[in-house]
Amino acid sequence: MRSCSFARVVGISLLTLVPGVLGGSERYARELVRGLARVGELEYRVLTPSIAPDAADGLPNRTIHSYRASRSTVGRIGAMSLALTAPGRIRREAGAEELGCVHYALTTTVPPLGPPAVVTLQDLQHELFPQFFSRAERMYRRLLYHGAARRSRLLIVPTEHTKETVIDRLGVDTARIRVIPYGVDHERFRPSGRTRQEFILYPANRWPHKNHARLFEAFALLRRERPELRLVLTGSGHDSGAPAGVEVRGHVSDDELTELYATASALVFPSLYEGFGLPPLEAMASGCPVAAAQAGSLPEVCGDAARYFDPTSPAEIAQAVLDVLASPEEWSARGVLRAAEFTWAHAAHAHEAVYRELTSAGG
Repeated sequence: MRSCSFARVVGISLLTLVPGVLGGSERYARELVRGLARVGELEYRVLTPSIAPDAADGLPNRTIHSYRASRSTVGRIGAMSLALTAPGRIRREAGAEELGCVHYALTTTVPPLGPPAVVTLQDLQHELFPQFFSRAERMYRRLLYHGAARRSRLLIVPTEHTKETVIDRLGVDTARIRVIPYGVDHERFRPSGRTRQEFILYPANRWPHKNHARLFEAFALLRRERPELRLVLTGSGHDSGAPAGVEVRGHVSDDELTELYATASALVFPSLYEGFGLPPLEAMASGCPVAAAQAGSLPEVCGDAARYFDPTSPAEIAQAVLDVLASPEEWSARGVLRAAEFTWAHAAHAHEAVYRELTSAGG
């Protein structure tokens, strides 16, 4: 049995998790739980939705059937609305009276369970790029994000860049914010010595801020210099026709992603905004050279291990890729060193420090 410095259980709410939809947020939540299962010292209870009962992955869990989890957008909004307005049954099923604190790992403090809470705010993209969202989406996000910040005693963010945005846009006191970087699964993502093939990789859902249109323009320029080069895309939303030389894989398993990192000539990451940006780090850990946007939190995360470019300039994107392809050993070595600084074990210990602080403050 785990030792515990306080008698009550730490709850981790993953009730709003929708497998395959939340991108880096899902990766963070699942890897954090795995990290806590390996190195955590406290007692935990993971609250999982009926559509993702496996999300506890090594920690004790309760699948909360009274939370009406759904894969559809309308269904998700309905489930969260009901949980906010009538949380009693969910609280009873979760055993909320036994919890010393609750960590909402997926931004929304849904449902309000009662104990002192900490929420992880992954990003505030809707505040910085409102044009990427409909009016209804902006209102929905502001309601949930502002509400989460208001209701939580402490907030966790993955970077200093995100912290400054939270302070500026939500007016949160800096004393309430804890910066905890994400980690990398170094058992999975590590240099393999495999022969790298003639393709560059971009693992990203087809969301507006992921900037695929400019990447396609840059790729057309690249093909003039490197006609044999292919561009491999993963993630959802790539339903429209792809340009020549572009291969769409769709949603891939972790094993497939590992294979792509191990064999790609480079990762290109032209995102206009990231609250953290896990794929560049995972690629670096795998020995894959990285060309990344000078945007959002990416420079803070990647340090001197990525070749940066202006993501609004197809010409700069193309040149950055050509540069890392010309010196793959240098960029690979830089990336491996940088990625080694990020581990899920370190992230798990840092989260436990927040849970102890929160429980102590809550009496």
